[in-house]
Formats: sequence, structure tokens, C-alpha cells
Amino acid sequence: MADKVICVTSGKGGVGKSTVTANVATALALKGYKVVAIDADIGLRNLDLVLGLENRIVYDLVHVVEGVVPPEKALVKDKRTKNLYLLPAAQTKDKSAVKPEDLVKIVEELRDKFDFIFIDSPAGIEEGFKTAVTPADTIIVVANPEMASIRDADRVIGLCEAMQKSEPKLVINRIDPKKVARGEMLDVDDVLQILGLDLIGIVPEDPNMVAYINRGEPAVLFQESVAGRALRNVAERLLGKEVPFDELKQQGEGLLDKLKKLFGSG
Repeated sequence: MADKVICVTSGKGGVGKSTVTANVATALALKGYKVVAIDADIGLRNLDLVLGLENRIVYDLVHVVEGVVPPEKALVKDKRTKNLYLLPAAQTKDKSAVKPEDLVKIVEELRDKFDFIFIDSPAGIEEGFKTAVTPADTIIVVANPEMASIRDADRVIGLCEAMQKSEPKLVINRIDPKKVARGEMLDVDDVLQILGLDLIGIVPEDPNMVAYINRGEPAVLFQESVAGRALRNVAERLLGKEVPFDELKQQGEGLLDKLKKLFGSG
């Protein structure tokens, strides 16, 4: 697999970047791929919380950089998915503790041991972003369908171009069809027209997502989750599979539509 190191980033904080990282990494691990998720958000880690692994951390990324332990010894094995591992960020250091060349070296040490390496980037466009993006083969930009998020994502795309990275792929997260219909939120076509990226995911607003995160349970573990289904689709597209972008159509189905499908008359 040529594109096995995937950096998930965003311009704006709070758009669901770590949630996308945790869920897509989990979805690939559930399919049998060996996956490691590296939290590069030094000082503000939360990938461990989304995966429910916060109490199992002994060593972190900075310990690896400082030579205290090798990368393998700092990995935290996921509780639910046997092929998934977390390399957590340090909580008490700042982003200057890990330089781009440090992360490149760690990724190269792990590259042959895993099918996919995810890097959860800090939000923003400062030093931590550049460190996280440097080792990546593929970059996924996560944006919410609102102008502040789109504007910051556009800035990130420009920086990726300046770093001569391949064109990022786009996940539009937390889109609410009802708000789009009322003109209160940008729709998918609006976002694509502004950013001009290839789309790899459309994640609908899911009323259960906060509960999943609070319990440290990725949404992809739940078949009934609309966001979980959308994030499983992102994983399938990363594998090169043709998956229709019907996430919003599925969410908008009413009871009559579901009954028609159930009884084969739809």
C-alpha cells in the first residue's frame, strides 16, 4: 500500500478531527488491517479519550522522541479491536517537543509493522501542524459546513501545496440536512465549490455522537449510528472501493421509505 501514512488535519479546532481519526482507524482495524493512530497534538491530547484508552497510558510520543522507550513500547493496545494501537501525545509538554524530523523517524520505524499509520494533527497552522503533516503520504482535511471552518481549511490546503504534498482529501463533518434545507448551513456542493478537493466522506450530524465520545466508544462500532456508517464508508474509500455518497439520503429516509425497502416495494 503506497499511501499508508495518513494525516488527519483541519484549520479550525473542534471540527471532529480526532473523532474522524479514531473512527476510521477503528473501522480499518475491524476489517483486519493492523493500524496505529499517533496523537501529534502535544499538550492537548484527546485521541486517547475518544478511544477510551486514557487510563492505560504509561509512555507517550515525547518519551519516544527523547529515547526513553522505543516506539513499540509506548503503544497502547485498543481494548475492543485487536489490530488497533495508539501512540499517545504527551500531556505536559508543548508542541516544540516533537520536530518534523522526529516524527518522520518514528513513522519510518513503524511503517513496516503496520498496514496503516494515522497521525492526528493539532488544529491550526503552526509548528505542530507542520510536524504532523511532514511524514504523511495522504492528508485528510476535516471541515464543518460553516464559513469559519471552510476558511481555515482553505488555509491548510494552501500550506499543504506549499509543502508540495499531494492534494488533500476532504471529509465534511457534522452536516445537518434540516439546517441545509432551511439555508442555515452550507450544503456539500457549496463546500466542494469553495475548497475544490476530492471528497472522501460526508458525515451527518449524529445525536448519539457525544455519548459515544463520552464513553470512549467509536461510533463505527454501532451499526445504528448514522455517523458510524459514514465513517466506515471513509475507510472503504481509503481502500479504493467505490462507495456511493448517499449518507445524507440515507439519513433523510422516512418511515415509509424504510418500510418500502423492508417489503421490497421501494
